[in-house]
Formats: sequence, C-alpha cells, structure tokens
Amino acid sequence: MRCMAKSGDNLIEIKDLEFSYGANQVLKGVTLEVPRGKLVAVLGTSGCGKSTLLRLIGGQLRPRAGHVKVEGRVIHELDSGGLYAMRRKMGMMFQSSGLFTDLSVFDNLAFPMRELTDLPEAVIRDLVLMKLNAVGLRGAYDLMPAELSGGMTRRVALARAIALDPMLVMYDEPFAGLDPISLNQIAILIRQLNDALGVTSIIVTYDVVESLKIVDYVYFISDGVVAAQGTIKEVNASDDPFVRQFVDSLPDGPVAFHYPSADYAAELEIAALRS
Repeated sequence: MRCMAKSGDNLIEIKDLEFSYGANQVLKGVTLEVPRGKLVAVLGTSGCGKSTLLRLIGGQLRPRAGHVKVEGRVIHELDSGGLYAMRRKMGMMFQSSGLFTDLSVFDNLAFPMRELTDLPEAVIRDLVLMKLNAVGLRGAYDLMPAELSGGMTRRVALARAIALDPMLVMYDEPFAGLDPISLNQIAILIRQLNDALGVTSIIVTYDVVESLKIVDYVYFISDGVVAAQGTIKEVNASDDPFVRQFVDSLPDGPVAFHYPSADYAAELEIAALRS
C-alpha cells in the first residue's frame, strides 16, 4: 500500500520522526504524508503516540530526530513568530473537548475570534452563529458547557476548531466516550465540514469502524513506526496480520493484549511455594 499524493500535493510531510518521553521512545521513525483537502486517519492502540504526533505537528513538542513539514516549512525550525503564524492556520478538536467551563457556547466560539482578529463584534456574532449552525447548535448559543450533553459538547468543540477557517483541522480521539447516535453525528459532520470548507483533516483514534466510514486514507502506527497504510478499499482487502487484527477487532495478533511479564503458571507456582 502506498501514499496517494505526489510530494507537491501534500500539506503535511513527516519524515523519520522520532520522539521520546525520557527513556520511553514513543515514535521510532514515523514517515507519512497528508495530501491537501483529504481526510486522513492515524490509527493505533492507546499509548502508541497518536496524540504525540498531533503535538509535534502543532509545534508543542520538538522531535528528537526527523522532521514535520507543514506547507513545506519544518515546524521545529520556526521561530516564535513563525510558529504563531502557522498555528493561526490550524484548528484543534481536543480529546476532552477543552471548552471553557465559565463561558457560554457563544463566547467559547467567539474567544479565538476576539483574541486573534480585529473583527467588529457584529461580524463575530454572525460568524459564531454561522459555525454553530453548521454543527446544528445555533439554538444552543446561550447555554453553558455544563448544560450540554456529551455529543453536543463535541459539536461545540468541532465548531470552535473551525472558527477561524483553518487550512488544517486536527481531531484527537473525536469519537471517545460517545453514544452510537452522537458518534455517528460527529463522524458525518467531520466529513461534511472537510469537504464543504476545503480543509485538510487528520483524525487520530483507535475507533477503526467509524474511521473507515469517512476517511480517504489510513495509517496504522505500532511500536513507534507506520505498520501499514492504504486507502479504505486497500485496508478492507488487506491480508496483513496487523491490519486484519485492527479491522476485525481480533484479540490475538501482532498487537499483544498482555503487557510483557513472566510466565503466569511459573508465577503462580512460586506464589504457592511462598504461602
């Protein structure tokens, strides 16, 4: 399976990316590309480095080796002004939604507009209501986050992620903890907004089933590297053991369920001798 775009068509190019948290090396040489205007998923088990990858794209972390290029510019080489300007072009939907609990839905969306633009309040009002209408929540503009359901909270977070019409939107586990109806709504909205706004989108998630319904291309990360990749058609037809374990939700395969440990029977025998 191969990437689907030529180098010049890519908004993001990641090459031999390595990153560690202390002695724990999370990424060991990740290489991937995200074409402009496409919706790409990065799948993997919890703790495999998916969210870390988003932080490296956003410049919150610096790689130990390799690089992340966005619009042809190496992120970790940008000065503070350049990084700030690049982040202005990015939208982020956080795993926990990240709404300001003391601000209304309206003010949550208006916040980045007020902080980062010189737009008059009347224009901000129209833009906020436009974004809320796109996610079906224009009528909830005056509610507080505590008054929202889980699905509504995610939709407000999605509206805020696109508040400044970014070129890139990143979604960190957008389906986690949602009921089936809300999950399906969020998935459809992500696809529709990607196409309607002409943005480039990255979803990092462990939800294979929902992702394969909406994305254009998939990367699987395991043991710090890209273990497999392909279009939806290629993924569904793949006989790669790693891909099949993920797609079919198999308990046994390249990804072990049990954390490395000593032989269980031997440990029980030692415990019995000690008792």
